[in-house]
Formats: sequence, structure tokens, C-alpha cells
Amino acid sequence: MNFKDKVVVVTGGSRGIGFQIADSFAARGATVVVCATQQARCDQVATELREKYGVVTRGIQVNVAVFEEVEAMVKSVVAGFGRIDVMVNNAGITKDNLLLRMSQDDWNDVINTNLTSIFNTTKAVIRPMLKQKYGRIINMSSVVGVMGNPGQTNYAASKAGMIGFSKSIAKEVGAKGITCNVIAPGFIETDMIESLPKDYLDNIMGQIPLKRLGSSVDVANAVLFLASDLASYITGQVLNVDGGLLM
Repeated sequence: MNFKDKVVVVTGGSRGIGFQIADSFAARGATVVVCATQQARCDQVATELREKYGVVTRGIQVNVAVFEEVEAMVKSVVAGFGRIDVMVNNAGITKDNLLLRMSQDDWNDVINTNLTSIFNTTKAVIRPMLKQKYGRIINMSSVVGVMGNPGQTNYAASKAGMIGFSKSIAKEVGAKGITCNVIAPGFIETDMIESLPKDYLDNIMGQIPLKRLGSSVDVANAVLFLASDLASYITGQVLNVDGGLLM
């Protein structure tokens, strides 16, 4: 797959899965905009990718939960590069607790960062995509949004809401050459997973037919597919990258 003439924006792109997604697009020639909450880290990643692959990159600090910041980011990218072809909404947080112990702030923070953020980015990016009659919107959900998980009512709600949102957007803009799909990663080797107890992970591993955790490359490959012309007739779908956990 070649993305030489494509402009790709990745939120939460400074580490983990987001970094791997940005890296994978850069490796295939895309112009990559890395968005995260710290400008220094955005610049570091953008410089690393530019030096590694010889592509055009840019880092932009943005709080995806604040519409005005997202709108300014999108306007800046369009002004600088003329278009946005692929919007990857990867930014997300967890603040886990049993519902009885969960604070209102923990609920609001997760919903705003994980779910309200994709309203913000999609609303901001949809106009330039409509004008160019082309776009790929890829939203990063989770198997937890499909199956639920104790202690993660806020996270599960945000990720489930993302699925309904994406299906609705797919129906709204499909006729204009814009697709909107969801990737639902399973248990992927990231910083979030490292914080889970070993016995819990061992139990999960026993339920995964492939008998291993996923890698960020597994998820990035799915993103590349949905962003490519190979997936031009796919929209409103949820692609589980989970080793068969939800089969």
C-alpha cells in the first residue's frame, strides 16, 4: 500500500498504538500529522518519522476534548497541506473503577476524551472531506465497547458510543466518497496492558484462540487496510483485531 499523496492525521499519535499507526503511514509515503497533548513529544515524533522515512511530518498539540482546539488544528492542517485524506481518532484514556466508586469527574473525563473527541474531530474534518469528495475516518474503539468489562463502565460506554456514532456518520456521508469505520482492538501489548495483574492476563490469554496478546503493528495494519483503496467499499463496519476473542 502506498499513501504518497495522502495527508493523514493521527490523534494520540505520540506513543503506543498511535505512534505505530503514524510510523506505518510514514513508512508508506504519507504526509503525517501527529497530534497529542504535549507539543514537545509531538515534535519529537514528527522529527523522528521525517528523518527515518524522508516524508513530510508535523506535530500539533491539541486537546481533542475541546472543539475549538480541534477546529484550529484541522484548519491549520488544511491551510498547510491543502487537504486531509485520513483521520485516525486514536486518542483515549482510562480511569477504571467499579461504578459505586467511580467519581463524576472520572466518568466525564473518559467520555469527553474518548467519545466527545470524535464528535469534535469528525465535525471539524467533515467539511474539507466533503469539498474534496474523499475521506477515510477510522475510529479506535475496543473489544470492551462490544463485550463490556467490570470496572470500566465509563471506558466501555465511550467505546460503544463510538460504534453507534461511526455507523451514523457512515450513512450520512457515504454518498460523498467518505467512509467511516471502527477498529476494536483486543488485548494489545501497550502501557495500559502492563498495568493489569498477571493472573488476569493469563485468564484472558486462555480465552484468545491465537493464544497471544496482539501487537501495535497488528492494529496499525488494520488501519492501513481501512485507509487504503482496498477498503473503498467498506464503511460503517467494526473490525475486531483481537485474536478471535469475540468470535
